[in-house]
Amino acid sequence: MRVDLPDMVTADRITKRGVTAFGGYNHNLYAGDGELWDMENLTSDLAPLLSPRKPRHLVRTLSRPNGIFASDGLYFVDGTDFYAGDAIAGAVTDSRKQFAAMGAYILIMPDKAYYNRLTGEFGRIEETWTGSGKLQDGTIYGEEAKANTIFSEGADWGSRFSVGDAVTISGCGGHAENNITIVIREIDGDFLRFYENSFTIGESGDQEAALTISRTMPDMDFVFSNENRLWGCKGDEIYASKLGDPFNWNVFDGISTDSFAASVGSAGDFTAGCSYKGYPCFFKEESIYKVYGDKPSNFQVMGSASLGVEEGSGRSPAIAGETLFYLSRTGIVTYSGGMPASIHGAFGQDRYREAVGGSDGVKYYVSMKDAAGVWQLFVYDTGKGMWHREDAREILGFAWDGELYMLDVEGRIWLWGSARTVPEGAEEEKPLRSMAEFGDFTDGDPNVKGIGKIQLRIWLGAGAKVKILIQYDSDGVWREVRTLKATAKRSFYLPVIPRRADHLRLRLEGEGQWRLYSLVREAYSGSEIHFPRK
Repeated sequence: MRVDLPDMVTADRITKRGVTAFGGYNHNLYAGDGELWDMENLTSDLAPLLSPRKPRHLVRTLSRPNGIFASDGLYFVDGTDFYAGDAIAGAVTDSRKQFAAMGAYILIMPDKAYYNRLTGEFGRIEETWTGSGKLQDGTIYGEEAKANTIFSEGADWGSRFSVGDAVTISGCGGHAENNITIVIREIDGDFLRFYENSFTIGESGDQEAALTISRTMPDMDFVFSNENRLWGCKGDEIYASKLGDPFNWNVFDGISTDSFAASVGSAGDFTAGCSYKGYPCFFKEESIYKVYGDKPSNFQVMGSASLGVEEGSGRSPAIAGETLFYLSRTGIVTYSGGMPASIHGAFGQDRYREAVGGSDGVKYYVSMKDAAGVWQLFVYDTGKGMWHREDAREILGFAWDGELYMLDVEGRIWLWGSARTVPEGAEEEKPLRSMAEFGDFTDGDPNVKGIGKIQLRIWLGAGAKVKILIQYDSDGVWREVRTLKATAKRSFYLPVIPRRADHLRLRLEGEGQWRLYSLVREAYSGSEIHFPRK
């Protein structure tokens, strides 16, 4: 929001105009008379004052950054090392990661690895055993049972599988119907037991074969938790784990704790997935799907033709101010459960791609690539409805753990400047450079005009300075007016060599902390603009 002071016109036609409340980023051709066409490292924290953001703190630098996550602690992947805090907790592949948390478990994709926050255990969701085994009669719950047991001496099944796991059996050449996916009901040393008559074993009573027994997880592009299940998607398929069990995705016993899978059958692949307002939400570029219900028997996948997440921006969804934000094909939108609404107007005709989003609960942060291939980091304040540009930084991921962290492409883990607690040893970002470029000042006057004075009411912190520059008629030349240095709030009158022009622009280049309270300029109106005859 921009507020102009009333015009004051003197007898010599000198007009005073001023701005006392400054808006956010407005990269439109119509931005003018004090609106901000461009900026760097400004913030809405002190709006309607104009001010730079607080310095960030560098927490750590990774050699090969592959991802960051927070859940009762900070977790990240450096090359092939998965860190829980400052300690290496496990080994993963050297590739970009995504994470999800459910209960004590943190899931690391696409490795299908897990970390238990309570025990420190690190392992793989999938498990495979290969060896010689016998399909035979046995027992179940203390009673004799037919064709329900797999025996393999020294197998020690309990070290690999758990009761309730759904496993896929293969290698049964004699009876192909034994190559099935089935749920383990009991484990007793080297005996793996299932319900009675689970297998066909022939008249001999047992059948020996070279078996492979596997617990598997679907390949998924996006994974998240919702209502004590892990959910994910790939291509046209939606998956959900067994209730409370991130290890099992193929349990179909017909009860409320079962796993779930569904195909939506619409054009295109899923581009993102997340939990929002208690519902699993899945996105394609031109559609949004929500899963209703509380158990597999009443799960319903409902779709709508709406602006979904743009392909390549699957990491852009984040919730701020109870609203979901993400990058669609038409720009940044908000989603509250109905139809998405665009908030991309401040970017004008600029279009972005490959967005990565994060949130501190109130502000939405998004790093995205512009048409020229340059990364830009923007912030949207949900309370004030304002965009601000911070810097040209490619962010690989954001993490919230009571404080907001971000991992950039250079491997630096930054703690946001508004942090309540700064870790010991973190380095403050110095120097903090900032810039504010206003739109065209036309004073609502189509005639040529001249500016004689600029008055700034500004506060500068210790060691801070602000350079004032002016440009006439968009000629591309910035002319320095003065560099301000002070330690207290005060007004500065800056004389300017008068020059007749249709319009002008002002630019402030700062270093350190400063606050602009008002901007007043004195100008006189000249004659109409005449073009020479041909």
